[in-house]
Amino acid sequence: MENQYFTSEVINVKNRAFLLGDAVKVSFFLRNGELIMDEECYFFLMASMRKMRMNIPLTYTLEFFQSLFQKEIIQDTGVQNGIINFQVFRNNDGLTLSKSSISYFYEVQQMNDVLAVYERALELDLIKEINVNNNLLSNIRVHCPENIYGEIYAQENDLDDVILLNPNKRIARTTSGNLLFLEGDVIKVPKQTEGAYISPLLENFVTFLHKNKLADIQEHEIIAFESQKAEEILMISDEKGVFSVGKIRNKTFETSRFQELVESWKKSFSL
Repeated sequence: MENQYFTSEVINVKNRAFLLGDAVKVSFFLRNGELIMDEECYFFLMASMRKMRMNIPLTYTLEFFQSLFQKEIIQDTGVQNGIINFQVFRNNDGLTLSKSSISYFYEVQQMNDVLAVYERALELDLIKEINVNNNLLSNIRVHCPENIYGEIYAQENDLDDVILLNPNKRIARTTSGNLLFLEGDVIKVPKQTEGAYISPLLENFVTFLHKNKLADIQEHEIIAFESQKAEEILMISDEKGVFSVGKIRNKTFETSRFQELVESWKKSFSL
């Protein structure tokens, strides 16, 4: 189930998101009728808008978003669990672009539990004919034609997603999220300088594991071949949720240990 919401009832087709992709997107997470990680998501939204030189309204406080989602989603629709994909786009009404006003659009993807690992493991593959950058804007969710190409490639080849490399032929991310590679007691995560997304969901998960000494978290520069050496792989997508990776090319992966770690993480939110 998806519910869509706009700043106003009608979106002007001349807005810069439609014409130029001049927009940023951040996810908020709804669990059991409450926003979780809302502060981290809010600050990520503010940082993303600053990187895109957007004119941030004074009304865009954490309390504004808490009140907005509480009224329009929890109270008005009764949705209790899901991902709120919130997009801010620039209007074409200022003397300069940095002075132009902004509007928003968001949609809600309803699910049973945003922190649960999806039952079906994903099948991925590497894609080598395109790569993603690793600059300042690579870490935020802005218009990215590489994601569109990768999504179509995955569909045409009966894959769930593809692994995107950076110009140095090292693993950056997938089209929709970040990858974690488990080897023994070590979890390797691609560095943000490699082109990985900034992800409040991922950061919360690895912080939990580190604080509770459940795994040794290491940021790495990971060459493509290393994906075949992992015992288990997890994909965390702020936009879609948490997924086990079951297969990359001819290599299959176990899923039980990551599922146990995610289950412990889930329980921590009930304490």
